[in-house]
Amino acid sequence: MSISSKTCNAILALTRLGIGHDAPQLTEAVDWAEIEAVARQHGLTAVVLDGIGEFRKHDPQIDIPTRQQFAQWIGKVMKNYERKTEMYRQTISEMAGFYNSHGFKMMIVKGYACSLNWPRPDHRPCGDIDIWLFGRQKEADEVLSKEKGIKIHNSEPHHSVYYWHEVMVENHYDFINVHHHRSNVAFESILKELGQDDTHFIDINGEKVYMPSPKLHALFLLKHNMNHFAAEGIILRQLLDWAFFVKAYGKELDWTWFTSVLEKFGMMPAFDIFNAICVEDFGFDASLFPAYKVDPELKNRVLMDIFKPEVPQNLPSGLFRRVIFKLRRFKANAWKHELCYNDSMWSAFWRGVWNHLIKPSII
Repeated sequence: MSISSKTCNAILALTRLGIGHDAPQLTEAVDWAEIEAVARQHGLTAVVLDGIGEFRKHDPQIDIPTRQQFAQWIGKVMKNYERKTEMYRQTISEMAGFYNSHGFKMMIVKGYACSLNWPRPDHRPCGDIDIWLFGRQKEADEVLSKEKGIKIHNSEPHHSVYYWHEVMVENHYDFINVHHHRSNVAFESILKELGQDDTHFIDINGEKVYMPSPKLHALFLLKHNMNHFAAEGIILRQLLDWAFFVKAYGKELDWTWFTSVLEKFGMMPAFDIFNAICVEDFGFDASLFPAYKVDPELKNRVLMDIFKPEVPQNLPSGLFRRVIFKLRRFKANAWKHELCYNDSMWSAFWRGVWNHLIKPSII
């Protein structure tokens, strides 16, 4: 969708207010239908609604959505965020209960784990549920299939998939796709080592649910964001996940160790830019993040690509058209690849081809 610069600025201002930060006033009338559509696309419907509420506190006469738009917006937040979050908590506790009773430890990664760092966890959308069973994915899938009759799908390159009631679950045997970049193999070994730490856990409805350590959470979250940014694109919610993680756990993280890992794998350019957006555009305290130095024009290009990807993300129908589209997108995204990897583009290309041959269903 085409997005105006005015809408981009309004989304950033409303997001800042919605997460409790200062923001400039909206001095121009905006298209609230477009605001709502962009907020939904970026997983920020609830946060932007919170931001509108904050603007109204300071200026009751401010241009706001119509009463009908506002009521519909509130309804969507209650249905798709607040009620859904409680349903996810119930689902996670049921899953943990099953695994705990069969001697498996279940760690929640990404989605729900990220939401716990947000000011209002129920205002961060949750999609599927990502779990790590400390290397016992295959064994656990067999038990789950046998005892509960749940169908396990194995078409994805680094996790199996099943549905617990209506919720999709990704059961990871690898944290990241090791077939797509040569460097991912070495990076995965670090994640797997960190993934053996079982000292972090919470209680959900009486069930023990493991959480990633700060080291694991930081590396996995950032690597996941960069993989998606370089290949396709990311949304603003993913950068907020990173920012809220840093706010919650930055003081516990050994930044010298962390940045040494990023430097080894060529991730520092994107790391600095992501941090700059968190500070300069989302309003987070700069002291929470390591010092960064970025080219303002490059940072703005990254931010605008998040809002309006230079390469459309909608895959065409038909195998041949999808292949041609992905080849063109791969070439066009070379500049993003350089910010996130030290692998050569040719190496990444041929490993990507091999990955698709192994799992043709993902083409």
